[in-house]
This record gives sequence, structure tokens and C-alpha cells, in this order.
Amino acid sequence: MRRRILLYVPLGLAAAAGGGFYAMLQGLRTGDYDPRGVPSALIGRPVPEFAALPPLEGGGVPPFSSADLRTPDRPVLVNFWASWCVPCLVEHPQLTRLAGEGVPIFGVNHKDTPSDALGFLRRNGNPFARLGRDETGRLGIEWGVYGLPETFLVDRGGTIRWRQVGAITEEVLRRDLLPLLRRHA
Repeated sequence: MRRRILLYVPLGLAAAAGGGFYAMLQGLRTGDYDPRGVPSALIGRPVPEFAALPPLEGGGVPPFSSADLRTPDRPVLVNFWASWCVPCLVEHPQLTRLAGEGVPIFGVNHKDTPSDALGFLRRNGNPFARLGRDETGRLGIEWGVYGLPETFLVDRGGTIRWRQVGAITEEVLRRDLLPLLRRHA
């Protein structure tokens, strides 16, 4: 009897694995499962505490701290970017558009040289209302950033409501971000 039970264990494991694989495929088909998505532990939580970031000299806008994100008069986007990041260049037109429509974007120049960052902004425009430098990458670690660009939506109370890993494309803007901006306005 014990041998017979041991024979069914591998069959049960294979059936469970097959069911999980089928559920994953269904999620891919419907769009409910993103294989690249890594959930953020910060969603629904206050922004991490941090002192004022070092400014990007010549950037034309002041830096910011966590206190500036706790009581904004409207939702704020916090965008981690770098001049060497190709997807950052891809999303830059969307950020410029949002800034032109009055959405405050606070930029964090992540592990970049000041001269390269300034060159990027001179070539492509500066959509940032506030801009600081994360020279060591420590702030990125506190926010859970693992690749650039990453963008967070912070509501009026300083709570993180959304995270985008990768470029904000037209589709992401239309499908995800604009409805959230309207909801938290």
C-alpha cells in the first residue's frame, strides 16, 4: 500500500505543475500575468525617508527630499533615470508631455555623472520640476529600483500608489498612468 501511494506522489506533483503552467499561460493570454513584473513592497506605503538629494548643478531646478513628497498639492511622479539608459530616452517624450500638462515630475539621476546628465537634459529638454542626484545608488535601493527607468506615482498624502518598471510608453501612459493621475488628482 505504501509503495502505491509513493507512485502517486510524482503524478500529483506533475499535475500541480501542469495546472500552474496552464494558469500562467491563461494569465499571459488575458494580460493578468506579467512575467517581467516584480511587485513592489512600497505600493500603498509612505515614501521612504531621505534627506535632500544633492542638486544637479546647472540643471535649473532644485533638489528634493522625502518631506517634499508627503504633502504635495497633487500627485507627483518620481522618475529614476540616467543619461546612459536607452529606455530613459524612449520615455522622455512622454515625461515632457506630462510636464507640459502640469504633472509634477521629480527626477532622480541615478548613478550618473553630472556632465552626462546635463548633456542629456540639454539635448532632450528638462521635464523635471525637482531634480536630485543619487550618486551612490542608495536611494534607488531604498525604493527597490532594480533597473532604469523606474517611475513611481506618489499621491497627495505621500503614499506610493503605482510603479512602472521600464519606459513609460504611449500605451502605458494611456492604459495605466493617465487613469491613475485622474483618480488621485
